[in-house]
Amino acid sequence: MAKKASKTQSVGDKIREMREKLKIDIEKLSEKTGYDTEYLRELEAGVISPAVGALIQISRAMSVDSSELLAEEKKEARRKSHLKRTKAYSYKSLTPDADDKHLWAYLVTLDPKKEHEMVAYQHEGEEFMFAIDGKVEVKVGDDIHVIKKGEHIHFNSGIQHHLRNLSSKTSTLIVVVYTP
Repeated sequence: MAKKASKTQSVGDKIREMREKLKIDIEKLSEKTGYDTEYLRELEAGVISPAVGALIQISRAMSVDSSELLAEEKKEARRKSHLKRTKAYSYKSLTPDADDKHLWAYLVTLDPKKEHEMVAYQHEGEEFMFAIDGKVEVKVGDDIHVIKKGEHIHFNSGIQHHLRNLSSKTSTLIVVVYTP
């Protein structure tokens, strides 16, 4: 038996479908999330993949459970602690069965001398990062922090934040995200 289309629906498709069902135009979603409309259009079109923080922020803006935005394959990947790869970093869920929880943990690997090639993250809650290896710049609002092996940072994730690997080697972090 063939799978239904909704089983393979992308995250972007789900966001657009939910947004349209709730009669929220893209400009209003942009206003409520802080993400610019071009980023949201690219996300809905599947040109870019959203970070977990972006999914949380978008789901809150639409007053829906963030797990509703995860495509079936992403849910399965989380259950299996799948390694997710993007342009400059990868992350592996350390809490694969936490879809309905408030705290998620990830093993994040940043490529040498790279930064996230997307908008800064901003989502409700708190974030804790612990450097296992390397040297990472963590920009939180206008404040710049550098954490090296064995160091950590804890901050309000409602403030825009951005990561950049300052090392010529791969940097590895444990990132714990708490959302109320």
